Amino acid sequence: MSATNRFFDTNVLLYLLSGDDAKADRAEDALASGGTISVQVLNEFASVAVRKLKMSMGEVREVLTTIRAVCKVVPISEETHDKGLELSERYALSIYDAMIVSSALLAGCKVLLSEDMQDGQVIDESLGIRNPFRQAIFSD
Repeated sequence: MSATNRFFDTNVLLYLLSGDDAKADRAEDALASGGTISVQVLNEFASVAVRKLKMSMGEVREVLTTIRAVCKVVPISEETHDKGLELSERYALSIYDAMIVSSALLAGCKVLLSEDMQDGQVIDESLGIRNPFRQAIFSD
């Protein structure tokens, strides 16, 4: 599967900064071949990195520059928002998770890499959720 068909949830990218070497290595391996993220992912990453990991804004920018170099970044639009609300209701997702799923669907991705959502779930018969830390191979 093409890397452009994979969407990264924020939690997977945050493992790049983790003290858990195995998960950090898996996240790095997955990111190495690229994928897609949304502006929401960039915002969530920056928020957690500054607030919880106590990184400086310069350090955050440096990491995000690397991520943006290998990932296509899609915007958040009213269409994303409307689709996200529908998905939240239909699949009982949190609003923020539903917005991630909506962005992945609208970007045409086939796989959403996330540790927090239900591994193996299929959304709208086209987007599979995969926990990359449970699987040995990132390219279904």
